[in-house]
Amino acid sequence: MISRPFLCTMETKWTQIAAISMAIAVALGALGAHTLKDILSPESLASFETGVRYHTIHSLALLLLSGITFHHRRKNLIFSTMFYGMLMFSGSIYLLSTRSLFSIGEQFSILGPVTPIGGLMLISSWLILAFGLKSEALDHP
Repeated sequence: MISRPFLCTMETKWTQIAAISMAIAVALGALGAHTLKDILSPESLASFETGVRYHTIHSLALLLLSGITFHHRRKNLIFSTMFYGMLMFSGSIYLLSTRSLFSIGEQFSILGPVTPIGGLMLISSWLILAFGLKSEALDHP
């Protein structure tokens, strides 16, 4: 029997990143539902849950994206834009909504502009995907 060395392709790494991101989203969702609900204000908890919702949706999208076959550079751009957008959008919401737990007020206020930038990156990733798939179809009739 010939053994082949294990090659970790970029698609495998993307799938791993997406799966780990999904595990983190589930853990943070559970944290919000079982622990933070008794600690945070209703407004802060609602913001935290928004972060979890977008984190979950985009982790699933990354998982699906890792299985789509099209031009490597375009796929890398979409994946990176979506991943970092999700990190900026949801991550800033997590930190901003839980800042009362850390007795840090103004230090986290710098994250305010990070949330919409992350949102714009998420929107951009979906548009790049939409137009990327269209150009792929034109390239391969």
